Amino acid sequence: MMLPPLVAPRAELTPDEISRYSRHLLLPDVGLDGQRRLKTARVLVIGAGGLGSPVLLYLAAAGVGCIGIVEFDSLEVSNLQRQVIHGMSDLGQPKAQSAARALRELNPLVNIQLHVQRLEAHNALEILDGYDLVIDGTDNFATRYLVNDACVLAGKPCVWGSIYRFEGQASVFWEDAPGGSGLNYRDLYPEPPPPELAPSCAEGGVLGVLCASIGSVMATEAIKLITGLGESLLGRLMVYDALDMAWRCMPIRRDPQRTRITRLIDYPAFCGFGTAPSGEVPAITAAELKVLLEGHSPPVLIDVREASERHIVNIPGSVHVPKGSIAVDAWLAALSPQTPIVLHCKSGVRSRQALLALRERGYARVRHLEGGILAWVDQVDPSLPRY
Repeated sequence: MMLPPLVAPRAELTPDEISRYSRHLLLPDVGLDGQRRLKTARVLVIGAGGLGSPVLLYLAAAGVGCIGIVEFDSLEVSNLQRQVIHGMSDLGQPKAQSAARALRELNPLVNIQLHVQRLEAHNALEILDGYDLVIDGTDNFATRYLVNDACVLAGKPCVWGSIYRFEGQASVFWEDAPGGSGLNYRDLYPEPPPPELAPSCAEGGVLGVLCASIGSVMATEAIKLITGLGESLLGRLMVYDALDMAWRCMPIRRDPQRTRITRLIDYPAFCGFGTAPSGEVPAITAAELKVLLEGHSPPVLIDVREASERHIVNIPGSVHVPKGSIAVDAWLAALSPQTPIVLHCKSGVRSRQALLALRERGYARVRHLEGGILAWVDQVDPSLPRY
């Protein structure tokens, strides 16, 4: 869908900027006015991780005048496989600050604004205020719905993308788009999936270079919105399959059952997190599990991860039963419902789900390892690798 330029060409270019952006100026569809629009624009990027990295780098290189970064996390070594804006010297540092350093090194003419905090319902509208465009590079449904609803209430367009394993998606949402063509994220996903069906990249993995493919689409859409170039992805969902090297677009239409967004809500609860009483999901710490395993009657320790994860690292003496097979009759027949069982996965998400499945089958003496095998590595055996 063709849209008018989001930003007026108010800013003037200096001689240094004319030299830096000369390849843009040579494009008739961009030209001097288009580059002035980019310099005038204020863009908020939420997340400086896998998707945020290429988006931030290309927006800074393109000359977007003001770039805001919302990021509360610190850099871990496992991030470097895909979060290319950061480096080894940034390990342990706030991602927002290391991203800002990289952008200022790339283009000192761009103004970088940092929001080193978690985006939440109580601060979202205040953070969005003053920006022309929002780019959502987050990795969980609760924050995506929050970003969407805040953009709807603030009347701002949002460029969105997501990645998982070998597939990525991207689109543009703008409730107040000209011509009554507005759509928002809830038209594509009216309700969040159950938590057990929404694994993160930390649990399911992701091809690192996929971030560049989807991130470049997101940066392109942002530049197109700012300058009024080409056909926007508003009203279309772009899906990329890296294994088949296939791109396809599908139409997005307004949900006829949609309800008007009038306020920000409790998004973790909306997405099904933290709603079960803690007593319903009995847990055990890594230190407590170590004592039990060394005792006279150790529990059956079941690893519910995928086989590929177990090859990386495993707890000695554990039995491998993938989460998808945990409630299969043929396997359960070997265990008495009174058998003490401890389940574990990588971080505790899948083992919690497996525990609930076993309890539904009558297995009452089941607990799961709080924090998963990562907690075991941190608290019991630091010689084992983290992943």
